[in-house]
Order: sequence, then structure tokens, then C-alpha cells
Amino acid sequence: MRTWRGPDGIEVEAIVLGDRPCLRVTRRVGGERLLLAYCADVRDVGDHVDLAQLVVVD
Repeated sequence: MRTWRGPDGIEVEAIVLGDRPCLRVTRRVGGERLLLAYCADVRDVGDHVDLAQLVVVD
């Protein structure tokens, strides 16, 4: 699966949840990873992070 990182500890991962593909948005805070959202598509991810600031990490 693909992973992107953004500012302020944001991480977006393409995953399969149940039998559906989705994008998991998390934020690292103080060494912990906090779930922000499961998104059905990239437009939903844009509610949590500026898409132009995401960088592929793998």
C-alpha cells in the first residue's frame, strides 16, 4: 500500500478496511498516532490536509 506524509505529523495511508479500499488519515502527536478519519476518496482527505503538501514516502 502507498503512504504519504504531510505537515504537522499527518500521514495518509491507502488501506483496505473490510473489503473496501479507503484512505486512513492519522496525525503523530507526542509519539502517539491519532486517527483523524477514514476517507472514501481524495477529496475527503483534503478536509484534513492540504493535498499539495503531501509527499510519497514508500
